[in-house]
Amino acid sequence: MTGETMKFRLKYVVEDTDRHGNVRLYFRRQGRKVRLRGPAGSPEFLEDYKKAAAGTLEPAKKGNGVGQVVPRSIRWLCVQYYKSAMFKELDPRTQKVRRAILERFCQHKGDGDKPFGLLLPRHVRVRRDEMSDRPEAANGTVKALRQLYRFALRYDLHDDNPADKVEYLKGNPDGFHSWTLEEIAKFEEVHPIGTQARLALALAIYTGQRRSDLVQFGRQHVRDGWLVFTQHKGRNRNPVRMEIPIIQELQRIIDQTATGDLAFLVTAFKRPFTSNGFGNRFRKWCDEAGLKDCSVHGLRKAAAARLAELGCTEQEIMAITGHRTSKEVTRYTRAASQKTRAESALRRMSGEQS
Repeated sequence: MTGETMKFRLKYVVEDTDRHGNVRLYFRRQGRKVRLRGPAGSPEFLEDYKKAAAGTLEPAKKGNGVGQVVPRSIRWLCVQYYKSAMFKELDPRTQKVRRAILERFCQHKGDGDKPFGLLLPRHVRVRRDEMSDRPEAANGTVKALRQLYRFALRYDLHDDNPADKVEYLKGNPDGFHSWTLEEIAKFEEVHPIGTQARLALALAIYTGQRRSDLVQFGRQHVRDGWLVFTQHKGRNRNPVRMEIPIIQELQRIIDQTATGDLAFLVTAFKRPFTSNGFGNRFRKWCDEAGLKDCSVHGLRKAAAARLAELGCTEQEIMAITGHRTSKEVTRYTRAASQKTRAESALRRMSGEQS
């Protein structure tokens, strides 16, 4: 028992040290053990002790990801964030992913019980560097903490954002693998017109949309030969309304493929795919074609790159992909733009020599 606890001479209080070296205080009597908030002697500790002695303090439920929350701790801040409109207005999938990242951060070395006001940039960097073998996951943690502390700033719970001062790790600068013409031809050879796989490929190539949009496309979105829809990403905060012409090849493939009522792409049970379910199914289609490095997101990149090769401007490409800024489009089309400029430059040189 700590000196602080001894000073108060409280019966039935014991302390345990977990595998990370964190000291936990408990009230244990007649085989019943409940967690007490620390530190020993604090108002929160005394409040829990009185409840435990009276038998009214319930043990923390296992598996709920929260348990007893230490006031003003990082986990406490997370709980406040989850209750806020700032969090609730996020897409449900984004909520799920962000909550999972923050919970993992809280569970790591007992960080969730530490005061959120004491988190410094160097602490975030240490956590980031521990995940350096997984740069995307590391950057995801930094991003989630940035959003958590932006909430704290907005709601006047804190006056600093330590994660904003932490740099992202450099991952693969080219991002997802962009499909080549040969890889597209190989996929088409294995999956002929009339199959769901071929329809999925065509929708991705000829619309340049994300998988979350591909799975929602249906005949209700077709108006006078155009696809009219609102992009799924950011639809609740910054909706992007799109109108994309359905080119002849895409229409031909749609007409020759069995589709669902409200979605072109449906499962074996005739139900629309979820975004994750479609991603998994497309992974299998790629594997069947021997395309281990290819993904459905890589087709979005390939579509943008192909438009760049055809001489489309960034603004024209953004009108198809729906990007709000040119930053991502530039990354998608860097190689294609270089190829086009090189061809143009050498053509001029050939003309001068002639």
